[in-house]
Amino acid sequence: MQLVTRILSLSRALRLGRQARQIETAIHQLPAPLREVLAALTVKELANAARAQFPHLYGSAPERTGQAWGDGTEIALERARSDNPQVRMRGIALWVAVVYHQTRDAEPGPLSALHRQVLRLLRLIKDAAGTRPEVYEAWSAGRGEAA
Repeated sequence: MQLVTRILSLSRALRLGRQARQIETAIHQLPAPLREVLAALTVKELANAARAQFPHLYGSAPERTGQAWGDGTEIALERARSDNPQVRMRGIALWVAVVYHQTRDAEPGPLSALHRQVLRLLRLIKDAAGTRPEVYEAWSAGRGEAA
């Protein structure tokens, strides 16, 4: 059983790693003003996920409770691929929030490496908020609650 769990964990880490690269590309493709909006959305999604009963299942269907992970990342990635910039930004913010909580307490290995990659994405998004002090303040205030 332990071997199956490790294989599933590795498979999940590989899938999320590929998705992380797509999310990073989507972030870089956003114009600067939309990156500022993305920073505000990301703060809100992180805070909402932190308040959820199961933060790692945030964005998933309610019947997914009790599982190791939900379908929030797939839903978010689909949104992040949208042609509509508003939907794309919401998808990116949701994906980052869900994967942050799924990998936050990961043991050393592929999932902890993915968590560091998500932290780099958060830094990239946070740096975009530096030009708008109100977003940066919300990020700093929400960080204690969300992260």
